[in-house]
Amino acid sequence: MKKNYKMHVFAFFTILIWGSAFPFTRIIGDQFSSYTLACVRCVVPAVFLLLLGKSFALKKPFCKTDLLWFAITGMGAYSACSLFFNLGLETLTSSTASMVTSIAPVLTAIGVWKIYGENIRPVGWLCICAAFAGVCILLLWQGSLSGGIGILWEALYAVVFAVYNVICRKLGEKGYSPMDIVTWSAVFGAVEMLAFVPATVSDFCEATVPAALAVLYIGLFPAGLAYIFWNRALDMAENTSTVSNWLFVIPLVASVLGFVLLREVPDMGTIIGGIVIIASVVVFSLKGVPGSKQLDAEKNE
Repeated sequence: MKKNYKMHVFAFFTILIWGSAFPFTRIIGDQFSSYTLACVRCVVPAVFLLLLGKSFALKKPFCKTDLLWFAITGMGAYSACSLFFNLGLETLTSSTASMVTSIAPVLTAIGVWKIYGENIRPVGWLCICAAFAGVCILLLWQGSLSGGIGILWEALYAVVFAVYNVICRKLGEKGYSPMDIVTWSAVFGAVEMLAFVPATVSDFCEATVPAALAVLYIGLFPAGLAYIFWNRALDMAENTSTVSNWLFVIPLVASVLGFVLLREVPDMGTIIGGIVIIASVVVFSLKGVPGSKQLDAEKNE
């Protein structure tokens, strides 16, 4: 199987799993607070990945500086990321939340352009502006902040996750495997959420069986297995944006599952804003970033 094909397969399955996190989080409802649910999304995958890591020759952090990097990726993929995600879904539907988070690949592209020199064409910058315009439509459709604070939380989620994507490239270049990166990120994320463990245990004792199973699903799959697939895809990619652009598919997956599982019907603001966002990011994916061969040619000119 060709490397490029395998990269897209890993990214595809990641997006399917991550898309399911939106409706499953809403199914849990108020049986778990956003803080205790974030704790589960950190602790469960940390334990799972540490046990799994024994079969993958897990490497320890090389130096003290790397501990700081893993503390940041722990926030970007787990502690802060999960908390912002859950707080946003307190007031947003699955489709609206997923469309706001679709700005993450755009922010990732900006980050790798600024830090690593991955090029963005002029049309790419126009797409970035259009994507943010789509978010503004979501925010202001009803004459005020129609999504309330929820959209702002999901926007913060997109920011910290973009930071995670950018740092993953740095850690990969230092010699860490995808399994190393996701495992130590989860461990540090769990440490950052330890204060919420007592409340989490209490919520588990009071939750219904379906809600508890949904929480465990989120901890093992969207917060655990999916990150292994994602970091594997990032490790294979010559251009980070080639993988991060797959995040644009999440709104479609989340919207379909939200309708099937929760009968969520998006309002007109969500539809229009979503179309603007998706169209912008699709064009960005196709035209905004040169392929690796073209990029090398441009550097040699």
